[in-house]
Amino acid sequence: MTEKPTIAVLISGSGSNLQAIIDASERGEIPCRVGVVISNKADAYGLVRAQKHGITTKVLDHKAFATREEFDANLVEIIRGSGAELVCLAGFMRVLTPVFVHAFPNRILNIHPALLPSFPGTHGPRQALSYGVRFSGCTVHFLDEGVDTGPIIVQAVVPVYDDDTEDTLAARILVQEHRIYPMAIRLFFSGKLAIDGRRVKVPGEPRIPEFFHRNPDA
Repeated sequence: MTEKPTIAVLISGSGSNLQAIIDASERGEIPCRVGVVISNKADAYGLVRAQKHGITTKVLDHKAFATREEFDANLVEIIRGSGAELVCLAGFMRVLTPVFVHAFPNRILNIHPALLPSFPGTHGPRQALSYGVRFSGCTVHFLDEGVDTGPIIVQAVVPVYDDDTEDTLAARILVQEHRIYPMAIRLFFSGKLAIDGRRVKVPGEPRIPEFFHRNPDA
């Protein structure tokens, strides 16, 4: 039996997207397994999630390094040693330098709780509410050297209600994050993703309707 390819997942906190990826792998919905989970925080609950599934975990404290580049170089070494074919950022609260990005060209995915290019950076749901948009959502994209600027793979849309708070909107978005991150990973390993400038083309896959939820409770 052929061994499944592995992915590395980087976290800083609770790891709910990590859990969605692990669950999708164990259900056979994505053709890979999580080989290593790396956190820059020793108390990240995502490490506990990984350990419950027998997944190797590593802690790399960014405060122990003099520069971001030195930290990133050590991250690269761990990931290369794991043999991972894809890197998934799942709530990893560090801006990665070119040292890291160039080590895994077009092999790093990130998920962001907003419909990029709107509201990059931190607190996407808060920014969406402050701006007064009627719809928000989430985006899985390839990582590049910018902040949430890489080519977009898949997005999901959710409504914004008049009585929403940052927490209620974030919770609605999170449900869709858990759905589309495994989808993007499946597409990556299918070999269907083709980057053409800023566009990611996915032959044979729906571009809009499947991702737009008309159910007001979605």
